Amino acid sequence: MNGFMDSLAEKIMPLANKLGQNRYLSVLRDAFMLSFPLTMFGSIIVVINNLPFFSDATKGTLSSLFGNGQNATMSIMSVFVTFGIGYYLSKSYDVEGIFGGAVSFASFLLLTPFMMTTAEGVEVSGVLSLDRLGAKGMFIGMIAAFLAAEIYCRITKKGWQIKMPDGVPPAVAKSFAALIPAILTLSVFLFLNAAVTGLFNTNLHDVVYEIIQKPLVGLGSSLPATLIALFFVQFLWFFGLHGQIIVNSVMDPIWNTLMLDNLEAYKAGQYLPHIITKPFMETFTVGLGGSGMTLAVVLIMAFIMKKKQYRDIGRLSLAPGIFNVNEPAIFGLPIVLNATILIPWVIAPLIVTVFNYLIMAAGIVPPPTGVSVPWTVPIFFSGMLATNSILGGILQLVDMVLVGLIWYPFLRILDKEKLS
Repeated sequence: MNGFMDSLAEKIMPLANKLGQNRYLSVLRDAFMLSFPLTMFGSIIVVINNLPFFSDATKGTLSSLFGNGQNATMSIMSVFVTFGIGYYLSKSYDVEGIFGGAVSFASFLLLTPFMMTTAEGVEVSGVLSLDRLGAKGMFIGMIAAFLAAEIYCRITKKGWQIKMPDGVPPAVAKSFAALIPAILTLSVFLFLNAAVTGLFNTNLHDVVYEIIQKPLVGLGSSLPATLIALFFVQFLWFFGLHGQIIVNSVMDPIWNTLMLDNLEAYKAGQYLPHIITKPFMETFTVGLGGSGMTLAVVLIMAFIMKKKQYRDIGRLSLAPGIFNVNEPAIFGLPIVLNATILIPWVIAPLIVTVFNYLIMAAGIVPPPTGVSVPWTVPIFFSGMLATNSILGGILQLVDMVLVGLIWYPFLRILDKEKLS
């Protein structure tokens, strides 16, 4: 068994390391983290405005007074992501990041139709619809930002710049240095938008949304695709690789788009269209003690297992585990390369995720509203915040019992092995 694991590790780890160090996946991850404080602020406002014990009249008043807290943050998430992509990709090429971010964002806007259709079906020109800066514009924003930053950086690297004398203030010199690369990059997107609009009477937002974003979002919201992603998270962690970072770099754009869809529906008082969203993945997987849902495992180690080594590790891991930090358990048990507990480590999250999906699909527990909950919020509280219902917290407690039942026989085997 150990020989098989070693052979598998030799084949898997180089590929996983390449994915983890990939320039574009790293940039995408950092760009989403740039928007994290802003989306958290917007989520707090949404939670406050929609507390379940408020009347509809109170909720309406709060939304009219504080609704911009969400409109200016979560609803325009594509703004922050496109700027972040341009900024971090430029920095990865040792090019001034702030100009790369600004050019990427402007390139995204050049492809964005300044046209809005009213509820009566009337088209109003010169108006930027909010949904183009949110969920609907996410994928075209990412594509435009990456392309714009690449073009900008390549032109800059070629030295096509206006160089100012040494006595000129640095801010002025940098602005002039960015002038030619910015003009050339923005011209590409301006003419691209003109060609699509003039020849096909449409816009790239709608083209990308229909051809790329909708199919990907539909796939990412499915239970099978979610289980595959979750399997790879667990599988990579087993070999000591941060599966969460590697897999989320690929899946976050899809899960965040699903989250924004739910949030818009929730604000409008409509049926929530998705069960699988970013808050679902964080609250009902990571939110149960970290990757692998290990809070129940830590409790069993701390208070039920007989070997002092395990009890000590469990008790040391308990405090961070409550806040969903479980590296002490992963490397202290250890879970990494421990063939005895490979089965529960992989299957427990899969079984619990299927259970949660079916419970929410049946309407027993509401799905996450689209509010972003910090992954460090302890169990029960994070479930309530994510679903705006105490049932979300109760479901997390049931999940923890399920995880404990799955893990217990394997931990007993491990305990007896060490005792003998």
